[in-house]
Amino acid sequence: MNGDSSEALGLIVRDIGEAGVAEMAGSPGLAAAVDQHVASLRDELGAPGAPPGVDQLMGYLHGFAEDAFNRGWWPEDTRDWEFVRIVAVCWMMRGAA
Repeated sequence: MNGDSSEALGLIVRDIGEAGVAEMAGSPGLAAAVDQHVASLRDELGAPGAPPGVDQLMGYLHGFAEDAFNRGWWPEDTRDWEFVRIVAVCWMMRGAA
């Protein structure tokens, strides 16, 4: 991925994360789905007894989002798996900062 497309991907992911985190306040279903992804990500990325740090989350988010976009995914549904996963990582980054 070149620098321009990587920057564009970063902006899209940031917008997804911000929109999703804001939407969680009024959507218990989305909040519950994000919570499930957060638990899964803690198990997958964190060391025993320690949550993943910002650098680890950023690396995961970049790779995950790049793979999703390369597969043709586009954020059209706030309930699809990829959208919720991106929101979960962004939510975790808020707590890790």
